[in-house]
Amino acid sequence: MKRVVVVTGASSGIGRATAVTLAQDGFAVFAVGGTNRSGLDETLQESNSGGIAAGCLCDLRERPAVDQLVARVEQWSTETRGQLCGLVNLAGADVLTGPAAEACFEEKLSALWQVDVMGTIRLSRRFGHEMQATGGQIITIGWDQAEWGMEGEAGEMFGPTKAAVMAFTRSLAKTLAPRVRVNCIAPGWIHTQWASEASSKWQQRATDESLLGRWGTPADVAHTIRFLYSAEASFLNAQVIHVNGGFRSGGFHPPVEAPQ
Repeated sequence: MKRVVVVTGASSGIGRATAVTLAQDGFAVFAVGGTNRSGLDETLQESNSGGIAAGCLCDLRERPAVDQLVARVEQWSTETRGQLCGLVNLAGADVLTGPAAEACFEEKLSALWQVDVMGTIRLSRRFGHEMQATGGQIITIGWDQAEWGMEGEAGEMFGPTKAAVMAFTRSLAKTLAPRVRVNCIAPGWIHTQWASEASSKWQQRATDESLLGRWGTPADVAHTIRFLYSAEASFLNAQVIHVNGGFRSGGFHPPVEAPQ
């Protein structure tokens, strides 16, 4: 029986890397995007080249849309003779690039809360209930600096939202144990779309604050997720795992400002 894993935020970046990696490892991947249809299609093409994948777009802010997603995953699992064993919550509101970057602080915070927090909670509770009969694992996405904070608008947005996800992770793990494990990945400076456009000050900060002296890559996070779904990680539960190359506090700090 095929192992089915749902990966949200799969149209690009960490989500795409994770979907492709898990498909190559033999999982049947149901990839979920937000609004980027072409990006999702590219992810599905890459995933299907080495495995089995399907997917759809879904507005995780809307409860009816989540209900429809759950039904589609159940139907696809039946069609592929698979069994749901995992959910990776990689969907996140992009408030740093494109038109959303020009929004006010409260609009950005609201978008992050609705997608990163409420979207994660809705999906995790729904799929967690589905997996209790057969077992599985849910992975959420936090932030390595949420526990001690970062100055500026970005820290004031991502700190509280990602800290909420990390707290939810530990509570859900207690709710669903022992049949379903729940763990959180807390990435550091990962080279996604925003990183490609970041100023030289932020480029320098990212490398200075990692003990390995470099940006992380989407593949670094995807490989950690792959490990969590391996038999070797079967005793890991309710953990927040930092993927940041080792955080160096007291590194370079640009003036207090929103990322540009």
